[in-house]
Amino acid sequence: MIDAKDIARAADLLHDVVAPTPLEYSRWLSELVGGDVFLKCENLQRTGSFKLRGAYVRMARLSKAERKRGVVAASAGNHAQGVALAAQLLGIKATVFMPHGAPIPKEKATRAYGAEIRFTGTSIDDCLREARKFEAETGAVLIHPFDHLDIVAGQATAGLEIVEQCPQVRTVVVPTGGGGLLAGIATAMQRDGMPISVVGVQAAGAAAYPASLEAGEPVQLAGMSTMADGIAVGLPGKVPFEAVQQYVGDVRTVTESSLSKALLLVLERAKLVVEPAGAAAVAAVLDDPKSFKPPVVVVLSGGNIDPLLLMRVIRNGMAAANRYLSLRVRIPDTPGGLAKLLTQLAELDANIIEVVHERISESLSLDEVEVALQLELRGEEHRERVLSGLSGNGYTYLLN
Repeated sequence: MIDAKDIARAADLLHDVVAPTPLEYSRWLSELVGGDVFLKCENLQRTGSFKLRGAYVRMARLSKAERKRGVVAASAGNHAQGVALAAQLLGIKATVFMPHGAPIPKEKATRAYGAEIRFTGTSIDDCLREARKFEAETGAVLIHPFDHLDIVAGQATAGLEIVEQCPQVRTVVVPTGGGGLLAGIATAMQRDGMPISVVGVQAAGAAAYPASLEAGEPVQLAGMSTMADGIAVGLPGKVPFEAVQQYVGDVRTVTESSLSKALLLVLERAKLVVEPAGAAAVAAVLDDPKSFKPPVVVVLSGGNIDPLLLMRVIRNGMAAANRYLSLRVRIPDTPGGLAKLLTQLAELDANIIEVVHERISESLSLDEVEVALQLELRGEEHRERVLSGLSGNGYTYLLN
């Protein structure tokens, strides 16, 4: 495993390449936790995530012969950008395998840094298989997204910054995929006389670490399903797994709903744009705020999100926070029936986003119609007041 000297040497390599990212105080999370909470804004790092740290350290240490052969990588986007920019800075040819459906902004940014992109499969694991074939056929050096000591040492520099920016830190919460960032930060937190708890967070639909830690070795997931493509990794890396096993006390999972809610709150309250993977640590804190000993540092690992996905996630996050309601209401098929419903909703202070009036359906009686409504609300209490108001006015409704 890496040690403090390895991390210091990595920091020296990165001195003129990456700037320390801000550590922002979060008043709203602090109120929930009952103590100080800070956001480590790796979403503001060059390329929009922490990945440049590890990629550059790994590639800067390649020999002249290795650099001449070029590099190959597998990534859904963030590692791809880190490798592409590092290759540009070091004068190395880079080829990146990305899964079909990878976020368009990540693809465009990777191309803009000069890398060649090849699409294959639907997951990072599929891309890694193709990248290894490419390595065997061409001699290009595989720059693994997390399973290499230099990668972990590079990612650990984010942990070194946390220690410098918040010497009193007691808990660090880290989004986790293959484990490179988690392992690096956990290693950087090993300080004499300073007990610091490091918590990893995975999407429930792509959580390889809990079962792997229980088994005592990396275990391949049979399948994955999550919008958090940045942490959708089916098999932990052997190199980071050892450090995680030794230094990380807990790896938690969060639902898609929690990820959406966290992303929305970071956008609204912290004024920061993060991708679903980047919001995972915030989601874990929101799920169980009292279980984290302050001062807490929550890592925002990346901010590269497709605007269309952002729109969908915001909508889902609003629903998860009871600020968005989709329902179908049956009303009498009489003149003024729809106007009466909409007036009563206005009186209940519900903002009507969309209305669809449906008259033809075999489930409807001849004297009634169905109205599909999308409403914007103020929260759970307002939601209950609106639904009670509809029932009190004699309406039958069905939640979508």
